[in-house]
Amino acid sequence: MDAQSLINEFELPFQLYDVLNTEQLCQHPKFAEHSRDTFDATIDTAKKIATDLFLPHNTVADKNEPQFDGKKVTMLNDVKVAFDAYRHSGFIAGRYDFDQGGMQLPETVMTAVAGYFMAANPSTTAYPFLTTAAINVLMHFANDEVKQAFVPRMLSGDFTGTMALTEPHAGSSLADIRTTATPHDDGTYRIRGSKIYISGGDHELAENIVHLVLAKVPGGPAGVKGISLFAVPKYRLDANGKPAERNDVHLAGLIHKLGYRGTTSTALSFGDANDCVGYLIGEVHFGLRYMFKMMNEARIAVGFGAAMIGYRGYQYSLAYAKDRLQGRVAPHLKPDDPAAAIIEHGDVKRMLLAQKAYSEGGMALCLYGSNLIDRINTCDDDTQKQALSELLDLLTPVLKAWPSEYGPKANDLGIQVLGGAGYTREYQAEQFWRDNRLNPIHEGTNGIQALDLTFRKLWQNQGLGLQVLQQEIARDLIAISTSQTAKLANKLQIYIEQLQPLLQHVGQTLSTPKAVTLSANAQALMTVFATIVMSWIWIRQASKAEQLLALTEDGAKQNFYRGKIQAAKYFIDWELPLIQRDIELLTTDNAVCHSMQPEWF
Repeated sequence: MDAQSLINEFELPFQLYDVLNTEQLCQHPKFAEHSRDTFDATIDTAKKIATDLFLPHNTVADKNEPQFDGKKVTMLNDVKVAFDAYRHSGFIAGRYDFDQGGMQLPETVMTAVAGYFMAANPSTTAYPFLTTAAINVLMHFANDEVKQAFVPRMLSGDFTGTMALTEPHAGSSLADIRTTATPHDDGTYRIRGSKIYISGGDHELAENIVHLVLAKVPGGPAGVKGISLFAVPKYRLDANGKPAERNDVHLAGLIHKLGYRGTTSTALSFGDANDCVGYLIGEVHFGLRYMFKMMNEARIAVGFGAAMIGYRGYQYSLAYAKDRLQGRVAPHLKPDDPAAAIIEHGDVKRMLLAQKAYSEGGMALCLYGSNLIDRINTCDDDTQKQALSELLDLLTPVLKAWPSEYGPKANDLGIQVLGGAGYTREYQAEQFWRDNRLNPIHEGTNGIQALDLTFRKLWQNQGLGLQVLQQEIARDLIAISTSQTAKLANKLQIYIEQLQPLLQHVGQTLSTPKAVTLSANAQALMTVFATIVMSWIWIRQASKAEQLLALTEDGAKQNFYRGKIQAAKYFIDWELPLIQRDIELLTTDNAVCHSMQPEWF
């Protein structure tokens, strides 16, 4: 594969500047020292590092997983080289203010930066990404002493971070965790318990690892209300803030996953010698609330990562389809006619177009979500800020679940395009699928996202988020001035008009005994809601592409814009009508899944 095909050269400028008008952020004091030139320079740096240092060892790391000899973890040196280049570039601190050692860049730009790294090598990228997520929690909720101890060294990449939630017996059901935190006379806590599936939980890439650990303080409330959050370093710090003696947290073993094989997945043991020191973050018993800050941001990152891995597989299979000669296409069907590239065959076009719609759609969705964060951070009107925050909260389950549902579907189609070659390890198509298959599970399964949307997000704050979303969609549809996109908008309007009575029905069902069926039917509601949102996201792209198409004579750009319009047509014509089944299931309170008994399986 040509390294330059990590991301189409027109894609990010189109998303950032044409669709999202990211340049406008520079008018706000927070980003006044930036311009499109500084944004582009940052993205170009990411492209170079990702291409030169992350991409080359992606497959090598997949074939040569980290090893644990009982004392330390070893991995390819290429991972350390790439990680160091990433941290020395300042990307870990990129979104933080200048006075914190950051580059004070918009979230939208930092997400675009992430696109190159996720496309190039998601496994190595996981280490700095997890660190950034942990920093976010500490910055928002830790006291000054804990912040000063860890955050500066994490921003520089000298320390990395993890999220330690899951236990062997408690995955999504965090209320059932057993890890304990006992208060100590010096104000610290002694942590004891086990965690599993902790990504980046042990390695030699940095001087220290700061685990954010969920635990229960003895005597606290039962369930999630009794969960607290602690910073637990691999090494304790000396008087100068440098790593000193080993804390009582140890690697019990590495877990070997289907994909993301270059990222250590660990089982960790805390307090085997009753001497694991942890530092309380925020207030006792508020841990889950704090961790959700990290998880919500991580959910957007998971969705975007899934879109980018899907996109990488799409680009890979697209290049293969252009080069692979097989069969003939009418009217050139004679045996002595030259073979055609498989991209000329109708079903291959269908599969490539679906991949394009899924991956580029997911990318655009998550960039929109990142831009929402920037709009919130630069909004001076408290009422409007609250409204935008509710919109982001409403869309977060979709931002995570839709790309992580359809990114792997794109990779699956990528394998199919390669035919028999797609099933072999000599080609990368199968690795893309394996890497992406984690994302429907990561940071809360897609089923949990559907439950969150169905039972919470649609209704919180009197449905304010939904109201704002409807306003945003209506404003975009009214503004359409081009003929092809207008036809697509008319098709979407049919389903928008069905959504309101559907949600009224679901809302009424929540207060009746039939509400229990929604636990089994929540995925149907997610499908309806997310597909309508994605149709809008595609119409936003098609509208801008159709406008720009009329203004350029550049053949390459014309092809790019026509491709956007065609992908939007595919999504509206092929994907959107499929939600009619789910609408019917929901409006009839279909109980087939709910009423199935365990004994009948």
